[in-house]
Amino acid sequence: MSCLKRKVKKTKEVALSEVKDDLSKYLRLAEREEIVITRRGKPAGVLIGFGSDDEWFEYRLQNEPRFLKRIERARASLRAGRGVRLEDVSE
Repeated sequence: MSCLKRKVKKTKEVALSEVKDDLSKYLRLAEREEIVITRRGKPAGVLIGFGSDDEWFEYRLQNEPRFLKRIERARASLRAGRGVRLEDVSE
């Protein structure tokens, strides 16, 4: 599992009208679980909370297209045999 994978214990569905009435409550709850916001009973969005600056940073990395492209290029390079083994890196 990647260190960038967000660990979500569970998902909770909440109507948009409830979220609008008490957003701060749902932001606190979203630090521990993913909140799916529904409109007329259908998923309309997701509320994600961050318990720390590190969680915010990891979320930004996971959703940064330039970073994701760089990771894919590095993986392709390794698959093509152009990588350097960790054991071969001197300190």
